Amino acid sequence: MKVAIYGQYYQNSTEPIIRDIFVFFNENQVEMVIEEAFLTQLYEKQIVKKEYKTFQSHTELDASFDIMISIGGDGTILRAATLVRDSGIPILGINAGRLGFLAMVQKDEIAEFLQLIIEKKYTISERTLISLSGTPDIPEISDINFAMNEISVSRKDTTSMITIETYLNDEFLNSYWADGLIISTPTGSTGYSLSCGGPILTPNVSSLVITPIAPHNLNARPLVIPDDTVIRLKVTGREEHNLVSLDSRIASVKNESELTIRKTPFKIKMVEIHEETFLKTLRNKLLWGEDKRN
Repeated sequence: MKVAIYGQYYQNSTEPIIRDIFVFFNENQVEMVIEEAFLTQLYEKQIVKKEYKTFQSHTELDASFDIMISIGGDGTILRAATLVRDSGIPILGINAGRLGFLAMVQKDEIAEFLQLIIEKKYTISERTLISLSGTPDIPEISDINFAMNEISVSRKDTTSMITIETYLNDEFLNSYWADGLIISTPTGSTGYSLSCGGPILTPNVSSLVITPIAPHNLNARPLVIPDDTVIRLKVTGREEHNLVSLDSRIASVKNESELTIRKTPFKIKMVEIHEETFLKTLRNKLLWGEDKRN
């Protein structure tokens, strides 16, 4: 078995997790290929001393890999997705963060769940991605123009609202007067969109969510649309530039730019362990059932 490993190092919580993973895979003769910057951190912290093969970019990941292990929180998985891209390599998230809906394996379950991985006793959840193109072009996103959670547009260098004219398949929907607008995938529906009042979608639905950020027109509400819809936004405001973000990546766009958002032709494969389903994670993270009246 051959695994790619990518992660973020958090001194107080990550070290024992990393040690457990490396010990388990070494004992089971699993070939590990480590993302170079992450391995450099591990050498500097003297967490590992053995030499390992490394990779630097998505071009070095191919069908010879059985799985990618992401060590960190949900943000780490989003960065791992930019490495996996359309290679088809499944991602397993091991949680070293706090509130996470993607990194499902907890630190006290590592050996148990990694054994299931070796035995291939897991299922795959395919996650929809969305891509962004702009007129004029946006150089900052030319290499990685897709998002797994959401694409959002927001104001920059001002406290004034911006106006976002929104078209669905070239039919006018609405002009949102707001701090911004979020276009969320089902995966991202438990993130930024949820904090702005958007609905929760299960990962397998074929939908996207449009969620306004602090809208001035108070009758503007989140809208669920089919995921094959082509969304076109025209963004105007008082400043020369506005912001657009793709998950954690941010770019500046000129005022009156047009942005086009559509579903990508490929999906990201997330590993699901039977005991750690999306619904169980939802109950645990949102504390459903904590009210004893339920």
